[in-house]
Amino acid sequence: MGKLYRKTRDLDRSLQMYNEAYEIYKKLNNESEMATILNESGVVFEYKEDFAEAINRYKSSLAIREKLKDEVGIAYSYNFLGGVYTIQKKFKEAEDYLIKSLELRKKLKDSFAIALSYSDLGYMYKEQADYTRAADQYNLSNILAEKMRYAELLQANFRELAAIAEKTGNFALSLAYYKKQASLKDSIYSGDKMKQIEQLNAKYQTEKKEQQLKLQDAEITKKNYLLGGLIAVTVLLIFAGFSFYYRRQIQNRMHLQAEVMKQQDMATKAIITAEENERKRIAAELHDGVGQMMSAAKMNLSAFENDIQFKDEAQKITFEKLIGLVDESCKEIRSVSHQMMPNALLKSGLASAVKEFLDKIDNRIIKINLHTEGLQERLDSNTETVLYRVIQECVNNVIKHSGANNLDISLIKDADGIAATVEDNGRGFDINDKQKFEGIGLKNISSRVAFLKGTVDFDSSPGKGTLVAIHVPIAG
Repeated sequence: MGKLYRKTRDLDRSLQMYNEAYEIYKKLNNESEMATILNESGVVFEYKEDFAEAINRYKSSLAIREKLKDEVGIAYSYNFLGGVYTIQKKFKEAEDYLIKSLELRKKLKDSFAIALSYSDLGYMYKEQADYTRAADQYNLSNILAEKMRYAELLQANFRELAAIAEKTGNFALSLAYYKKQASLKDSIYSGDKMKQIEQLNAKYQTEKKEQQLKLQDAEITKKNYLLGGLIAVTVLLIFAGFSFYYRRQIQNRMHLQAEVMKQQDMATKAIITAEENERKRIAAELHDGVGQMMSAAKMNLSAFENDIQFKDEAQKITFEKLIGLVDESCKEIRSVSHQMMPNALLKSGLASAVKEFLDKIDNRIIKINLHTEGLQERLDSNTETVLYRVIQECVNNVIKHSGANNLDISLIKDADGIAATVEDNGRGFDINDKQKFEGIGLKNISSRVAFLKGTVDFDSSPGKGTLVAIHVPIAG
């Protein structure tokens, strides 16, 4: 949370989070994490331009790392100190710390950190107006970044190289670097999505308040009608006025009900759209960001294996198990990314995506029969996504709760719309039990189907299995 607030420049809240984290680690006597918090919070003081406090925190972190003989942590503390001295134009101190960090990282053979050190040295030399040495450092950083597919660092380096080429009068080279920068896809969540969600929420809250004002205006209008009728008309006209008032009341209720339903529909659509966008973003972040970093870690470990002299076979087996764990982590990241936003749904459509999802379920746990018909043509993307999530939720419910060993699923598209059924031979449940009904996610299924203007029916009883029948009309 401290890092999130720091990135959004809410520096006071960021510092509050870091200080609370530091106190927790202090109570736990976890000196390594205390050193990490000192470095992270030092950056906040850099943003506040309180460089003395930033240096104090970096040096405190360095003292802890030296006490723990943590060479990786020492290198990071050197790097932080080099950065803050660069900002203050104290280039001699900055160069000393940055070179110390680079040498230590070379000793540790940490390719990722070495690439960062080269980039930081490049920035320091650029600020010193030593453009030749700055360009050399950025190019060394890019060699490693390209091997690791570290898009963010490449983009930052190309931006700085373009600025250096422009300052030295080589405008053709500067343009070439700017083009390379522009061609790289930014793999970091920039915060635009967060702003969009906040704007959407603000818009919804505003419309909600406007609706409340309309309700208040309607009540005032009704009272005015009643008061005017009592004063201005005879007993006969009072009855006529009451009749007129009653009709207007019904009309107002119908209008307000329609407005409320419209707002609810907009809110549901916004939530589902934001949820799917966030799934896509997280899936992309896992695949393109964390997945690539884990792959780079595996390659570095594999390369490191050739340089290690193992004392015995047991030590070698332990190291190989470590590489295996990293490899399994890579596979798990790819699996989670694919489940959040399967490629088959994007490329081939609903039937292929459902089949691909079901093929990954162990048939020793449950036998699944899938029948699809009339889905050769693609459906509306919202319809495909919502139906896929509904079927995914149904299948997960069956596996988690039903104890079934057989599951039949059908997806049929005809002139009336799309019909889907999910039927298992499990233990079933009492559909009149509201607490259990909501507890196993069936309310969520109903809300998603309602978003498509469809219907869903549940047929189940204890010991009799469960049938979920869904019908969604085709948008005209």
